[in-house]
Amino acid sequence: MSLFESGESEGTVSFTELFDDKTDFAVKSPHHTLENIAFLMCRGGWPGALRKKSDAAALLVATEYYEAVTHTDISKIDDIHRDAARVKRLMRSFARHQGTQASLATLAADISANEAEKLSENTIMEYLGALKKIFVVEDSLAWNPNLRSKTAVRSSDTHYFVDPSIAVAALELGTGDLIGDLETMGLIFETMAIRDLRCYADALSGCVYHYRDKNGLECDAVMHLRGGHYGLIEVKLGGETRIEEGAQTLKRLAGKIDTTKMKEPSFLMVLTAVGQFAYTRKDGVIVVPIGCLKP
Repeated sequence: MSLFESGESEGTVSFTELFDDKTDFAVKSPHHTLENIAFLMCRGGWPGALRKKSDAAALLVATEYYEAVTHTDISKIDDIHRDAARVKRLMRSFARHQGTQASLATLAADISANEAEKLSENTIMEYLGALKKIFVVEDSLAWNPNLRSKTAVRSSDTHYFVDPSIAVAALELGTGDLIGDLETMGLIFETMAIRDLRCYADALSGCVYHYRDKNGLECDAVMHLRGGHYGLIEVKLGGETRIEEGAQTLKRLAGKIDTTKMKEPSFLMVLTAVGQFAYTRKDGVIVVPIGCLKP
């Protein structure tokens, strides 16, 4: 479930309206603190977690799901026994590389460097295939726009869990761990943002992609609708410096798009974890806390 579906986004900023060119606004954001966002990432969007009477019980839902995946679900999907310890090592490595285009060789090297047993690339590919079948991981496909330059666009998929709480469980983290390590928190927040963006895109019969070219220019999310309308989105925890970095990235990518061959982006968005307001900057880039969004 997205934050809007769980009642933790006020829905004051609508993607439907953004794609209708209604991008000039300033609305108050719900008061989500970093601590609150960390809890939401650890709890996840599981409907069962919302029915729990305490935060501690809600947090156990993701952990229990992770244990079920590693011990039973991954083997039930095709009646092939898979070692639970191997699955855990792989999911831990995958969690370290979420939001990246890490290759099978990179995952194998990461596991062999940090764990006792080495997994072959073929085994990793087979295990990841099983995890995709049971909707534990869902990679983001590469977006290939028409560019004015001849810059090559990288076509590797970007790795994500379907819910941030799975990554938290795989890494054996808690809310305090995330607050104490904002770099890791930022990576897992990106997974939560992609989860919500996919929910909102699905409601609009759209898809969410990722962009990266050979020069390192990268856009965390491209929400693309049928008919060619699309929006470019950078995901940041918050803070003026990070927001400015995201805005500059969006403007650089928008400037490379050949608008004689495809539409201009409907909007450029820096999506943040926290912030007092959703607003439009003077350069047209919109800054929106995740607790403001709806389809």
